[in-house]
Amino acid sequence: MNSKSEGHGGLAPDELGKRLRTARKRLGWTLQQLGEKSGVSITTISRAERGQLALGYENLAALGLALDVDLSALVSKDQDETGRATGPVVTRSGEGLAYKGLSFTYEFLAAGVTGKPFEPVLGTIHAREFNGEPDYARHIGHEFVYVVTGEIEVYFETGEKVRLNKGDSLYFNSRIGHAYVTVSKQLAKVVGAITNESDQIAFARQGHPRVALD
Repeated sequence: MNSKSEGHGGLAPDELGKRLRTARKRLGWTLQQLGEKSGVSITTISRAERGQLALGYENLAALGLALDVDLSALVSKDQDETGRATGPVVTRSGEGLAYKGLSFTYEFLAAGVTGKPFEPVLGTIHAREFNGEPDYARHIGHEFVYVVTGEIEVYFETGEKVRLNKGDSLYFNSRIGHAYVTVSKQLAKVVGAITNESDQIAFARQGHPRVALD
């Protein structure tokens, strides 16, 4: 089988906003309807559609599921390059699809492949402090994270806090509120995998807890 090498380059917030608005209008939904179906606040959706807000993964995933748009296709710089994988897909070092939120910079790996059962990412954690409830992310599925460099702390809404050093890893149900913080001098880098299975998509369309703002 032939291998495929991924391109790179992030999508500007205004272009992502246009795609979100187009997908919403295609379904004939109001902002309120999309908010109800995705669990994302109307204010967040409105600001994102106007290119005024860099969404975090949890909001991107929730909106993509509600709109029935594959996350890779949603954030890919060239939508025509996305598709089903027919062979091995290679993402060269530094050539993932970069997307920057307020507390995380995501580099989506194998970004040109739609319909993946999980989303592989390389992340840089910018957050240096935890401010309680507003910082929690919640989204369907399960999450795995492995610390490549630096040290992090992961806070959970259950009151638990886990410290991870280089080489440590963590697996958890991502419906539980969670937040990542870099505690080392250098910004921590992690490799993560977030599931995106069909039963979870059905769950999302039935409604799930409101996700936190990025």
